[in-house]
Amino acid sequence: MNKRKVCIIVASRANYGRIKSVLHAVNEHPGLELQLVVEASALLYRYGSIIENIQRDGFTVDATAYTIVEGENPTTMAKSTGLAIIELTSVFERLKPDVVLTVADRFETLATAVAASYMNIPLAHTQGGELTGSIDESVRHAITKLSHVHFPSNDRAAAILSAMGEEPWRIFVTGCPAIDLAAQAITCDPGDLFVKYGGTGQPLSWDEPFLVVLQHPVTTEYGNSGKQIEQTLEAVSNIAMQTAWFWPNVDAGSDDISKRLRMFRERNTLFPLHFYRNFSPEDYACLLNKAACLVGNSSSGIREGAYLGTPVVNIGSRQRSRQRGGNVIDAGYDAQAIEAGIRSQLANGRYPSDHLYGDGKAAPRIADALATVELNITKQFIHGQ
Repeated sequence: MNKRKVCIIVASRANYGRIKSVLHAVNEHPGLELQLVVEASALLYRYGSIIENIQRDGFTVDATAYTIVEGENPTTMAKSTGLAIIELTSVFERLKPDVVLTVADRFETLATAVAASYMNIPLAHTQGGELTGSIDESVRHAITKLSHVHFPSNDRAAAILSAMGEEPWRIFVTGCPAIDLAAQAITCDPGDLFVKYGGTGQPLSWDEPFLVVLQHPVTTEYGNSGKQIEQTLEAVSNIAMQTAWFWPNVDAGSDDISKRLRMFRERNTLFPLHFYRNFSPEDYACLLNKAACLVGNSSSGIREGAYLGTPVVNIGSRQRSRQRGGNVIDAGYDAQAIEAGIRSQLANGRYPSDHLYGDGKAAPRIADALATVELNITKQFIHGQ
């Protein structure tokens, strides 16, 4: 019996954490063969060189594709999407996968979906049916309509996929693979991660309470990311707690954020602030599990944070409509509101675990479905589900 060739695309730091458990499950499944493609910011040093993590984890990379056009603005994002379609088309033509699996809602993911669907390659998709904000939600729904197999995180997302006309037999409620790593983090003892990852800035103590900050630009609010991050910097400065801060992703506006962060660092050399490019997905989950509060607009606070019970202050519109647990306080781009949210979360402490996005067993469910589901690329819109 021939194994099904499952081609999985890793395009960014967040991408890898969202799919790593599935890479292992596909690799170990007797009916599947993993084809791994690494592209976009996952290849670039300033975004953490994720490919090095992937290779250290023992995965074989079957192809790479350099697809990021410099500039970090809306024009270069659109051009990067087009370049990724061209590059991935050549990759798929060479690898000849039986099915392509793509993750979530980014422009790199959209490029994967367009390339695979136009080449008549069945497309599977994780995190479909979720509501968020920004252009991400539009991209996610577009990928849903190009996909032939869906792996939503929960029943609500599955119901939205059905409402979008997707056939019920194509929908498998598996949970989010990112929660698989969060489940492991509950009992992890990673040692001093601040020492392990180096970074730049003032030294932090692993034994003292700390904030984690991760704030990305919002593409639909391009031009405002510099002013927005200044509000967060002011709030964190007023709290005066040691802080681990991660550089933003590659989206339009990230240069403005990075510039403001460097300016703050140079003007506040004694502030207990340390910057990191990247942690491994497992260590990042352990970091969240230990953090006093996560601040910013990363979905990891809402997804993994719910499972771990991590207090979160979610800023702005990027996660506006995303389903959330009781661990999240929302704040606008306002230093006083952000500071009040952080102080409230520090006073509250950790929350009970919420399995809103999964129970930590998504990967084997996804692998089993990929091995057995009918790979039919002729879709039918189902009315009135």
